[in-house]
Amino acid sequence: MKTFLQPLQGLAEIEEIEKQAKKNHGILEVSGCIESQKAHLMYGLSGLFPSHLVIAADEKTAKDLYEDYRFYDKRVYYYPAKDLLFFQADIHGNLLIRQRMQVIRALLERQEEITVVTSIDGCMDYLLPLEKIEKQLIHFRNDSSLDMDKLTAALVHMGYERVGQVEMPGQFSIRGGIIDIYSLTEENPWRIELWGDEIDSIRSFDAQSQRSLENLDEIMIYPAAEQPIEKGGVTFIDYFKDGDSMLFLDELNHLEENAKAVEEEFQQSCRNRQEKGETTLSGNWMCSWEELCKKLNRRNCIGLSLLDPRKSGWKITGQFNLTVKSMNSYQSSFELLVKDLKQYKKEDYRIVLLSGSRTRAERLAKDLQDEGLSAFYGKDSDRILEPGEIMVAYGHARKGFEYPMVKFAVITETDIFGKEQKKRKKKKEYNGKRIQDFSELSIGDFVVHEKHGLGIYRGIEKVAVDKVAKDYIKIEYRNGSNLYILATQLDALQKYSGAETAKPPKLNRLGGQEWKKTKSKVKGAVRNIARELVELYAVRQEKEGYVCGPDTVWQREFEEMFPYEETEDQLSAIEDTKRDMESTKIMDRLVCGDVGYGKTEVALRAAFKAVQESRQVVYLVPTTILAQQIYNTFIQRMKEFPVRVDLLCRFRTPAQQKKTIEDLKKRAGRYCRRYAPCTFKGCRIQKFRTSDH
Repeated sequence: MKTFLQPLQGLAEIEEIEKQAKKNHGILEVSGCIESQKAHLMYGLSGLFPSHLVIAADEKTAKDLYEDYRFYDKRVYYYPAKDLLFFQADIHGNLLIRQRMQVIRALLERQEEITVVTSIDGCMDYLLPLEKIEKQLIHFRNDSSLDMDKLTAALVHMGYERVGQVEMPGQFSIRGGIIDIYSLTEENPWRIELWGDEIDSIRSFDAQSQRSLENLDEIMIYPAAEQPIEKGGVTFIDYFKDGDSMLFLDELNHLEENAKAVEEEFQQSCRNRQEKGETTLSGNWMCSWEELCKKLNRRNCIGLSLLDPRKSGWKITGQFNLTVKSMNSYQSSFELLVKDLKQYKKEDYRIVLLSGSRTRAERLAKDLQDEGLSAFYGKDSDRILEPGEIMVAYGHARKGFEYPMVKFAVITETDIFGKEQKKRKKKKEYNGKRIQDFSELSIGDFVVHEKHGLGIYRGIEKVAVDKVAKDYIKIEYRNGSNLYILATQLDALQKYSGAETAKPPKLNRLGGQEWKKTKSKVKGAVRNIARELVELYAVRQEKEGYVCGPDTVWQREFEEMFPYEETEDQLSAIEDTKRDMESTKIMDRLVCGDVGYGKTEVALRAAFKAVQESRQVVYLVPTTILAQQIYNTFIQRMKEFPVRVDLLCRFRTPAQQKKTIEDLKKRAGRYCRRYAPCTFKGCRIQKFRTSDH
């Protein structure tokens, strides 16, 4: 990353900051910092110490900083804050604990530099010291001995749940001489096979197929739960040893405001629960802002702010001001961009243009060369730029920035096209009856359990199992039988879809055969449908369909502009779809997945491939609202390519609908969606289904 680091060495302030930071105890305040430039400066100063902690005011800012920093260093980790008010009812499973435990593992096992980004509330809960966590770890090697009873007790104490078959992180199972453990820090579970009391083999395996993946010589088992610690514990800041670490504080004023707000909310909740006689929340679980501020003032910290912060309780040991400018927004105007780049060239600026697409980066570099600029597409991030050079590179950052004093600037696609091109985390949403929050349930609601059938939700009860108290969901069945399931397994329940009917439904009997018979009838109906489909597909197999060509440059560019990180299943579905389109068989592929799992992107890429063959595409949806939403998505994704996107639904006037239908009859290479019959020329149809429709 010398391309980005070398210009910083030309700033006189950086030299002085580095000099003072080596022996600093307090906060070196650097003002004048803006957005993505903060991550650039942090990375530029990260070489002073092997470990770094970046603290932001809130979760959103922390995630933005994390994404910006990842461009410079892929070894960065994100440490999420734990909600102390509702830690016992973590309905989203152990994802948060898993993320936190992966950071703890990285800190314990680190052999090189490490950077962690968190929010201020991630530093306010008391934790076990790293040394005590390390003593809890269970280490096994091949040929070592194993005490089954001790291991079971240890795993339960560490928060693991014993089940019949492991399916998700935080579970373990014992079947004779076979022990399966799904550690929170691993992508796949482990299987330990015993020969008497000795370990015969250790290997990882796939939780769904149960197939072995890799033989292992040794494993280290980390805890699957975090227990709240009273005063006397340590904070996350204490995990970074004084003397070999540096703390970066983003916007000191905002840090203080948010920390005080978090503390006030927590203390108020404690008081409210005490008034009700509840003892599930202790005011001693959270470190006060006053104490946390003292900890920070004793550490080696660098504060980055836009404006000079209020002094308040901060121990400012040095103040610096950098001259940094934000980039202009070109709003897709190539002419304005070229004009500014030519002016930068006259002033001997070194410029880096970041593009979210490698194909687009190569083409942009060529277009700039045609305009007489010294531009090139660069893959070597260690190349030191010469004055007047423009390097076009692949990468993501929220916004560009400029250092006028050293004549260095970074321009991103956000600045050029007026939209963010950073990798964003997918948001999982549910539109059906699936329950995502306890607020959706009221005592007395009818619910359906996937294995036991229809029952009545009777609330949450705390139950102690093996001396560990956990929250359980209570479901009542016929004849007064009750089923208790962990609060973390809320996804096993669905709301009864016929709850609004006047006649109350008949409850299933726990352990009875009625629910199994109902499911068997459904399976029988599915078999009949399958038989009909087989007959239909046998006829289709005898005919040939249109054969599309291989991916073009435009196709690659279009796919590289996808602002998310594709999942393995998504990539597999895309490749299968393209293979169908390039084959002689009639395409009729069904892509199944829940809402928010990326089916629309599969359709987008298939549609784009089809229109490049001068084919029309139709996207059928069940509702008008969904038609408008998907129309907006296609417009946004295809607006930079010569593809026309139309909408047919009641949101369009009769005249607009008539024109669209007439154009469909005459022309090819169009894209349309609606849910009523229409005549299409050279049309390709692909089916996409969600699991709850």
